[in-house]
Amino acid sequence: MTADPFVAHRSLLFTVAYEMLGSAADAEDVLQETWLRWAGVDRSRIGAPRAYLVRAVTRQALNRMRTLARRREDYVGEWLPEPLLTHPDVADDVELAESVSIAMLTVLETLTPVERAVFVLREVFDMPYGEVAEAVGRTPAAVRQVARRARDHVAARQPRVKVSRSEHKAVVDRFVTALHTGRIQDLLEIMAPDVVLVADGGGITAAAPAPVHGAELVAAMLAGTDRATFETTTVCLNGASAIRIGSDTVGATVSLVIEDGRITRIYATSNPQKLTRLDTPTDLTR
Repeated sequence: MTADPFVAHRSLLFTVAYEMLGSAADAEDVLQETWLRWAGVDRSRIGAPRAYLVRAVTRQALNRMRTLARRREDYVGEWLPEPLLTHPDVADDVELAESVSIAMLTVLETLTPVERAVFVLREVFDMPYGEVAEAVGRTPAAVRQVARRARDHVAARQPRVKVSRSEHKAVVDRFVTALHTGRIQDLLEIMAPDVVLVADGGGITAAAPAPVHGAELVAAMLAGTDRATFETTTVCLNGASAIRIGSDTVGATVSLVIEDGRITRIYATSNPQKLTRLDTPTDLTR
């Protein structure tokens, strides 16, 4: 018996929705809405179920973005994407791993909804311009212009140099060691002078209300952490080595951006509402 196309492509559909929204909870809601619509469709009239479902998820995600925009206006402090525990083999697909990284999802937040949808469908999932146009309700010519604008926007904000998985993990391990020693000099040695720390507590847990700029300020903040109360574990989050922190009072995840062997960005999430998918790996695919 042939599997239902929605079930067969569920991981793909979730990945599309998650990359468009940066929130697993909202991506799941989009999939539920798409499933309800799919259940009422005459499938004998659908020649390409995968393309149809991707279009449907895209349209639902675009609708959800309007709601999220209003919600995020009232968000307390910095907003970061929801981190996901992922299988290590996600990193084998370099383009997929890059597209779901916390750093990339943060950059995608600076695009308009249509730009983000076009970028995800075209650059990540390599959909033809005609199919992307159907999904976002634009002409193929207009989509080409949007895609070019989105590519330029993202390229200007991406890390200049990509690092290997082994180099990334080595720096993560050094960072963990420095966190536990609490020595400012150890932290300074692995951070770029212009490092930026962005923390998301959602107004629920203590977090810097705005990005912290500069190695000295960031190192001083990290060195002041009560090291006796937390444990660190290196895990694969969003396709890359990252850190999961557990303590008596709060949990957190830390994802790093690394260039030339040094940390340039630190993304720390302690909002408990965003830490619900850290025990079981999420299947991501394209």
